[in-house]
Amino acid sequence: MTELLPRELAALLSATPALRRAYLVGGGVRDGLLGAPLKDFDLEVFGVDYEQLTAALAPHGRVDLVGRSFGVIKLTTRGGCTYDFSIPRRDSKTAPGHKGFKITFDPDITLQEAAARRDFTINAMMFDPRTGAVLDFFGGRADLENRVLRHTSAAFVEDPLRVLRGMQFAARFNLRAAPETVALCRQIKSTYGELAVERVREEWFKWAEKSTMPSAGLKFLAETEWIEHFPEIAALRGTPQDPEWHPEGDVFTHTGHCGDALVKLPAWQQADTESKIVLALAVLAHDFAKPQTTTRAIKDGRERIVSPGHEEAGGPLAESFLQRINAPKAIAQRVVPLVTNHLAHLQVVTDRSVRRLARRLAPETIESLSIVITADQFGRPPKPAEVSENLRALLAKAAELKLKDSAPKPILQGRHLIELGLKPGPEFGEIVDAAFEAQLEGKFADLDGARRWLAVERPDIGSNKA
Repeated sequence: MTELLPRELAALLSATPALRRAYLVGGGVRDGLLGAPLKDFDLEVFGVDYEQLTAALAPHGRVDLVGRSFGVIKLTTRGGCTYDFSIPRRDSKTAPGHKGFKITFDPDITLQEAAARRDFTINAMMFDPRTGAVLDFFGGRADLENRVLRHTSAAFVEDPLRVLRGMQFAARFNLRAAPETVALCRQIKSTYGELAVERVREEWFKWAEKSTMPSAGLKFLAETEWIEHFPEIAALRGTPQDPEWHPEGDVFTHTGHCGDALVKLPAWQQADTESKIVLALAVLAHDFAKPQTTTRAIKDGRERIVSPGHEEAGGPLAESFLQRINAPKAIAQRVVPLVTNHLAHLQVVTDRSVRRLARRLAPETIESLSIVITADQFGRPPKPAEVSENLRALLAKAAELKLKDSAPKPILQGRHLIELGLKPGPEFGEIVDAAFEAQLEGKFADLDGARRWLAVERPDIGSNKA
């Protein structure tokens, strides 16, 4: 792991006597053992107090005391890199909530005592940059190799956020929680209300952005019973599906498979961070309304399990979930149309239907919708992971109409009405809206066509021109 430390950081540690007992801690050690490139460097420095650490770092760049109450100093070097340094501390719970801790700094705390306050064993390891040794007091390395998520100590219960961190760690690294950790999480499920919604959102967004096996995070929620705090997801468990179309099982199982399929798609992997979050949340929510719409019906002389209208009914439930986790409005505006239109590929593909679909999806696109639909189709093992002909036809028509990556835009606009002599006023909006509807219906496709349409629909307008 030594070679994973930037040369600049290694040189800084070597040249600064006050940092002779500095250790790389937390996720950096975990990621280094997994062979992942390190992006964040958190160093815990023993044997010095906050003022001494500040003075030692000051010659090496800009020092920001952004985390003084937590003993954290952010150093931005002259080379432009940023590293977080902290001094060891003891945390003791004094009141509910994430602010209900008494923090005591103790530069003389032992390495093992410092590691014990971390949430999971895989995050409690330390790396000694001088010897290249990994200090592992709680078996984190073995847990990482065996894909086990295990709490470090009984102090785990002091911060309920650790359960949601466990959810996203399970999904990011495909981990299964140790039985004793599951039991501990169940014991504190009533403390969920102590969490600030911003912190809940942060963990869900990490799940949505960084998962390699999203279903592992959902299973963790179910095992720990914390799924009860997210009723839209909890309701998916046990909701049946027609075995011919969904041999994989109930809606919860299907949703997990869809998430796992999504993160393997190149289109998702190459997306920007926000789009990854949007697509993952849309896949999570795409069948939220199945529990309330699922019924049995006779089709083709046999009883079938159906969920009529679940895509449209899923919009309000998706909004409810997103509000519960405090997702920004801009995220909800992208997720909801993907949910309510995830069966759009089953309609007859025409110029008109594709134009209207692209309009309904805004600010999302048919291209993004196709990613959600593909994940949905791939999430039905043992059925083969194949893109349906319906989806191929939809994408082909969208490409033909140049609507794959954007919504249609109104051709006739207010300035054109002014050119025809109409004075701005309330009528403007009505005319432009009517023209856009006609455009979506295929009555014209360019400005000349829009003017001809207007001349027929509103022959009085041209006469207003001076």
